[in-house]
Amino acid sequence: MASTQIYQLKVTLKDIRPPVWRRVQVASDIKLGKLHRIIQDAMGWTDSHLHAFNIGGENYGIPDPDFESDIHSECNVKLNDIAQAGDRVSYEYDFGDGWRHEILVGKELPVEPGMHYPRCLTGKRACPPEDCGGVWGYQNPLNILANPKREEYGETLEWLGGECDPETFELNEVNDLLRKVR
Repeated sequence: MASTQIYQLKVTLKDIRPPVWRRVQVASDIKLGKLHRIIQDAMGWTDSHLHAFNIGGENYGIPDPDFESDIHSECNVKLNDIAQAGDRVSYEYDFGDGWRHEILVGKELPVEPGMHYPRCLTGKRACPPEDCGGVWGYQNPLNILANPKREEYGETLEWLGGECDPETFELNEVNDLLRKVR
């Protein structure tokens, strides 16, 4: 990894206010399939749905041989072959819910000796739960959780797995997951 640089990325979930975002550092020559896993871990998704990157009008993901599509395989495509500092990359997760992300390829940095990559530097807010109906469906549980006296409060909290604070971001938990990425 001597000649590899580090890209600092800002991954922002689009159409959510206030925004949900993460700042991560990855090797510039990371393959898109691995970058997908890093985004899943950093954002808090469970990798239960299809996804695709869109870079310069080209789509990358996991092609399905049973369906004709314009998706190129992400397996051997390196980020630095198709994007550089200053570029914006689109990433969509769960085509049904339509979670669209913007990835800003920020600074290009030298590798810090002894540092583990990927790593998350910071972020804001919890990721929405899986299968909640996208941006518009997510607003409903938020409205319910804002008022513990609502009839649906207990049921919604249970559906979300107990404690749920949409403002919380757990940096240490994210980095624990990212340390397992090889």
